[in-house]
Amino acid sequence: MNKFLLVLPILALTFAGCEKSPPTLVEKTETAVKNAAEKTKDAALDAKDAVADKLAEWKLTPSDLKADLDKGGRIVRSKAATVGAKTGVMLDNAKVVTVINAKLVGDAQLSALKINVDADHGTVTLKGTVKSADLIGRAVVLALDTDDVVQVVSLLTVEKP
Repeated sequence: MNKFLLVLPILALTFAGCEKSPPTLVEKTETAVKNAAEKTKDAALDAKDAVADKLAEWKLTPSDLKADLDKGGRIVRSKAATVGAKTGVMLDNAKVVTVINAKLVGDAQLSALKINVDADHGTVTLKGTVKSADLIGRAVVLALDTDDVVQVVSLLTVEKP
């Protein structure tokens, strides 16, 4: 019986530590912030991978861009789909320009103030300057990956230091 009396308090202490209290508001907030940060990081990595895939698919890698720039500075890329696929749909040039400008504003590496965007029936022309040849490809990807755009003509040049 004495052994039972000695074991009982030890068991009570052991099980008392196992009981969890519900999370506090601060703990819930910290968990939500942590989860949001992880999801944002994952989304950013997915977007980066998507851009990298498009750069390769549309032959806008640094070596492709260098070859095009050496040939005269005009870079033209087209999507496989054609404007004719949207029979009866009037292409809205202003909408296309607005969407592409919004993408440029949202991209930390590109400047919408230094890139002029014009659209004409599915063909977008980019004029202006960027900081590096790689960013020409990035601008072309953002424009070409826009609804109602089937061709992008880049007349972008690299800024002189």
